[in-house]
Order: sequence, then structure tokens, then C-alpha cells
Amino acid sequence: MSSYADRLAALREQLKADRLDGFVVPLTDEHMSEYVGEYAQRLAWLTGFEGSAGSAVVLPEEAAIFTDGRYTLQVRDQVDAAHWSYQSVPQTSIAEYLSEHAPEGGRIGYDPWLHTRDWVEKATAALADKGAELVAVRRNPIDAVWADRPEPSLARLVVQSDQYAGKSSAAKRQEMAEWLGEQKADAAVLAALDSIAWTFNVRGADVSRTPVALAFALVQADGTADLFVAGEKVGDDVRQHLGNGVRLHERDAFEPHLKSLAGKTIVVDPQLSVAAVFDALDAAGAKIVSKRDPAVLPKAIKNEAEISGHRAAQARDGAALVKFLHWIVTEAPKGGVDELKAVAKLEEFRLASGVLKDLSFDTISGAGPNGAIIHYRVNEATNRPLELNSLYLVDSGGQYADGTTDVTRTLAIGEPTAEMRDRFTRVLQGHIGIAAARFPAGTRGGQLDSFARRPLWDAGVDYAHGTGHGVGSFLAVHEGPQRIAPVGSGQAGGDEPLKAGMILSNEPGYYKTGEYGIRIENLVLVVPVAIEGAEKDMLGFETLTFAPIARELIDVDMLSPAERAWTDAYHAQVLAIVGPQLDGAALDWLKAQCAPL
Repeated sequence: MSSYADRLAALREQLKADRLDGFVVPLTDEHMSEYVGEYAQRLAWLTGFEGSAGSAVVLPEEAAIFTDGRYTLQVRDQVDAAHWSYQSVPQTSIAEYLSEHAPEGGRIGYDPWLHTRDWVEKATAALADKGAELVAVRRNPIDAVWADRPEPSLARLVVQSDQYAGKSSAAKRQEMAEWLGEQKADAAVLAALDSIAWTFNVRGADVSRTPVALAFALVQADGTADLFVAGEKVGDDVRQHLGNGVRLHERDAFEPHLKSLAGKTIVVDPQLSVAAVFDALDAAGAKIVSKRDPAVLPKAIKNEAEISGHRAAQARDGAALVKFLHWIVTEAPKGGVDELKAVAKLEEFRLASGVLKDLSFDTISGAGPNGAIIHYRVNEATNRPLELNSLYLVDSGGQYADGTTDVTRTLAIGEPTAEMRDRFTRVLQGHIGIAAARFPAGTRGGQLDSFARRPLWDAGVDYAHGTGHGVGSFLAVHEGPQRIAPVGSGQAGGDEPLKAGMILSNEPGYYKTGEYGIRIENLVLVVPVAIEGAEKDMLGFETLTFAPIARELIDVDMLSPAERAWTDAYHAQVLAIVGPQLDGAALDWLKAQCAPL
């Protein structure tokens, strides 16, 4: 179809044919994934919105798109206000919107393979107030009108060796089996793609930038498992790796298999498994135990092999990034460098390592005002040159067999203004506030979030995103359950106790709409900390990411002695870890950048 307006009109016609008065369109897949394969990009196809989080509601006479603060600018650039109203989350929700806008007595459709049961219950209750009902559809009406919808990927699975995984799949499944015994359960459903990849020590290529494969699994109380994945995706090497303890089935056999589990007690994660999974188990007469996926926490708490791999990946990635930063500060002031050229050059430096598997997400390359779009993704239409006397923000990462990286740096092209230096220094102070934090075991990420915001709050400003997210080991760049985010923000994970071995990002920022954006992001590892005289077990952070922080943007007079000492010590580490991987002009530049303030 030639336009997004045509697609919206076609969907409305399909809804009429399906006797529906509305439909809810989430940005996810059958696994509640944040990043999804092309076949599941229904929201982007319908609206033009290219962010990684959002939903929409289509009614006969109106339509709304729901995004959080990260996408306030982006959604307005990409989605036509003539056809869509913009709704901000968590200030409102789809359930609230439906309670106000759904037609009296209407039938609102939803795809039970794309929503949690909790969402279904809330939306059902909201619609009941209007005498309307929520209706599960057998076929997604968008799929009916999306003529050239891509097929799900058939990329082969690959083995993630124990060298990088640090523990065999059999050992992981045995630990899950022991846990299932404690729960008096027969099996646990694994629906999250990264949980499946981690549990079976396999990786895939079915989702852009995230090395996972489309599959479902059931881990049994005897340590065996059933893996539901398209047969064409499994080679002899993977079959041998999985061994006799893993029974292979076609992916489309998953739902029928669930319906055969009469009388069984099955653990299902209510946040990571869709409503259709619960519906199938209910139809079977199975007993459902709603508990967290047993892979989630062990996956988040990295073992020594995974931590060692992360350190190696970060050091390697840091060298590529430093070469790029040197290139930018050398070439951009001459003119001729734009956002797209910068993206290509940075990937070129990463590829030169010879071991890059993929980027960990599409590089955010924001010059001037584009840097203020928090999750900006450059294209030919938005591409801007890096101009003199402006800021450039680059948020990027790589996927390596031994680790996943995610790092943001902000650079001045030419001479920064006093305001730019003030805001950058406050962001740095917030970054140090997290990096240097010491906290008792049991502390939640939400309790630490304000450490990063206070210097900005002192100036009456803030940022509309969380301060930190979990990161996987050659897996998802956004990994739960841990997170550093404001309490009550609606951003899941802020209430998860931080544990040694967890990896998070540390990324406060500041964004001035229409002018510039600033973010400083490193990855940090939660580690035990020895404090003389401490009366509690204490934790802190070890910084894993090594690249210089733009000294030309630091107002040194604003820093306390402790903040100055942290910056100097960090830069000394950068030089010690990255310096030996460089030579020539890039090494000379790094030495100058890392000199004491």
C-alpha cells in the first residue's frame, strides 16, 4: 500500500469484516520481545513509528499511538498527526484510553499471542465499564492486510561454547529441575528468546542485532527439556550439542503440546509468556503456577567465564571506539562528515577486530538537534552534517561471542557554549554518582536512580529515561530483571535487588529539544565491596567500559575533589587498557585525552 493512511484505512475495512470495533497493536512478538523480527513489525508497518517500544489502538473514527518519554520527539516526526493522536506512557495507558474512547457495547480485538494475561484482564475490566468487550482474534487482522509481510527467519542455530557460557546446558537445566522440585511443579515454560538461548547455550539470527532464535521450550523436573523450533534451523552440530536430554519439536507444535498437559503443574512467567500460553494450559486442565522464568535471574548474574568474556569484549570494543572518536575530532571540523558516514566508519572500526558478530543495536548517531531525540535512528531523510560549534552524540555497541557492549559518548565539534559545558559536567557528575556508589546488599536500582539525577535537578532539569538497564552476554543489549530507573516510573526492573555479577548500563543524560543532546554511558558490574567497619554486606560497581570522556566539555571548576579524582583514575585505566591496542596519532590523542584534569 502506498501510504500509512491507506494501511490504516485497509485495517479498518478488515476490522469491519471481522465484526470488530477496534484493535490493539503492540510492538512485540509471541515471546514478549523488546526487539522483534521483521515479520512482527506490525506497529512500524501500520504507523511508520520505528522506535523499540510502543503500542497503538485503532477505532472506527480515531486512532492513538502510545510511547514513553524516550520517543516524545521521534513519534511526532514519524507518525502523522492527521491520523493518530499521541499518548504518553505511563501518564496514560491503553486500558484507560479504551475506557474513555471505545464505542458503547463495542468489540475490541486483540491477538492473544501478543499480550500478557495481566494486560488482558486490565483491558477487559476497563472495557466492561463501557459495556464493551475484549475479543481474542484467531488471525491478526494486520496480517490479513499486510500483503508483503516477511516470513519468520529460518537462520540456523549456532552453539555457544561452554568456554563463553561458563556452564553447560545440562547443568543449567539440572539447577532448574531442582528448583521445579521445590515448587512441586512438573515443568516450566520458557518463552523469552534470550532465556531459551541462555538455557540451551545456543544463539541465532532471527532478530536484528540480538543473537536469538525463534523457539519455545519446556524444561522438565527431571532436567530434560522439549525445544520447539523449526527443524530447518537445527543442524547436526546443534543436535549433537543438545544431546539426548533435549527433545526437538516443530515450533508450531508448541500450542498443541501445551493442550496435552492435563493434570500437570506448569510454571509460567506472567510477564514473559503471552495470554495464549495460559489459555492453552487452561484448556488442557493443567495447574498453572505463575512465577518468574527460572532462567531470568541466573542469566542476569554472570558467572566468572561470562565476566571475563565481558572484560575482553569491552577492552576490544573500547579500542575500536577510541579510533573512531579520534577520527571524528580530526575529520568533522573539516566538514564533510555526516551522521550516516559516522555510523559506517564506527562499524568499520569494530569490524576490523575480525570477531564482531553484529552490532548490539542500530547506532544512535545524533548531530546537533538530532542528539536530543533520545532513541534517534538516522536515515537518508534525517541525516545531518556534524557542524562546527555543535555537539555530537553517539550511542553504539557490538555483539561478540564473549560479550555485548553498549557505550555512549558526546563530543564537541568546535567550541562548545558555556551552557553545553555546564550540562555535560552535570551529566558527568551524575555518572560518577552511580559509578562510585556504595550500597547495602538488597538495594534496588530504583533507590540509586536519584544519585544520577541530583546534579541535574540542582539546575532544574532532568532526563526522560531510566539511568541503567541490564545487559546480556552475547545476548540482548537490554536484559532484565535489574534496572536503575525512577521508582513508580512504570519502567520495569527498578524494584529488583541488585546482586553481585549483574551488569548494567550507567547512562544519565540531558536533552535540549531542537538544539543538542548529551549522554555518557558505560557498562558497570555489580561487585562486593569491602568497607572497614561496615556492619552490612556492601556492594558497588566496577566500570567495564573504557573510552575517554570529552575533556573539552568538562567544567573542571564544577567538580568536587572526589569527582576530579574519579575522572583522572578512570582515564588512567582507559589509557592502560586501550593504549596498548593503539599506535600513531590515535595513541597520541588518547594520551592527551587521558591526561589528569
